[in-house]
Amino acid sequence: MEETTITFGSKRIAVVTGGNKGIGFEISRQLGSNGVGVILTARDEKRGTEAVEKLKASGFSDVLFHQLDVTDQTSIASLADFLQTQFGKLDILVNNAGVIGSLFLTDDKEKLAIGPEDLIGPNCIKNEYVKQTYETAGDCFKTNYYGIKQLTKALIPLLKKSNSARVVNVSSALGQLRVIPNVEAKKELGDGDSLTEEKVDNLVEGFLEDVKHNLIEAKSWPINLSAYIVSKAALNAYTRVLAKKYPSIAINAVCPGFTATDMNNYTGILTAEEAAKGPVKAALLPDIRVSGRYFEQTELSTFE
Repeated sequence: MEETTITFGSKRIAVVTGGNKGIGFEISRQLGSNGVGVILTARDEKRGTEAVEKLKASGFSDVLFHQLDVTDQTSIASLADFLQTQFGKLDILVNNAGVIGSLFLTDDKEKLAIGPEDLIGPNCIKNEYVKQTYETAGDCFKTNYYGIKQLTKALIPLLKKSNSARVVNVSSALGQLRVIPNVEAKKELGDGDSLTEEKVDNLVEGFLEDVKHNLIEAKSWPINLSAYIVSKAALNAYTRVLAKKYPSIAINAVCPGFTATDMNNYTGILTAEEAAKGPVKAALLPDIRVSGRYFEQTELSTFE
């Protein structure tokens, strides 16, 4: 880490979480291509540093690495202190870091493939090669929901100092409410007018209790990738809560599309370059009033 004062000139400053590979790396590259100074973050210092060196080797000078584990309050505080000391503000936060919340029991892509018919409707069949435990589900929410909440709250004061603050929560079409058969959860998360952080937290805690007691099917949660799906639905709801609370910041959720990454054992169909276009577009939105929305790649969609 550089010890001297860093300057990106008059450039906007962006933080990208999970930036050392895949979609996060490509988001960092595309933001840099649009004249944004990028703080690329990752849990692993070696991988993060290598990613920054790769970007610099391809011609990007205004990019640096800062270690960040979104599940660790000390790590978050360290990043916030660094941003305050070096820049005094933050313009763009891209919450990209995420985990799948399940274990893959094979490397066979065909056996791991999970289509819409395996997630929605009465004929869903449990994929025996994708295993979710209480521990993997808990870890999923620590990163995909609680981690994003912790980081965003820590950086809101810096974002409020920007004249064009943007928060992009990288979500998933699997977080749309149509994927969740649980009627009560769908109703709770879908009522944008009455949504509160407490309501979303309570739903998450209830879901994890159901996982702990093997009640996923009995409570009508998705039977495949349920922790990932519910974590993204919760993130979508939290996006709406945040957008109402901070009208001076454009806060949106974006599904990058089904992308070939190590998270899904490269079963996706989009490249990281294609997938990054949606989050980057949301990060550079010119209109502050476009907030509390959900985008499917680069197109405005719905939370339902």
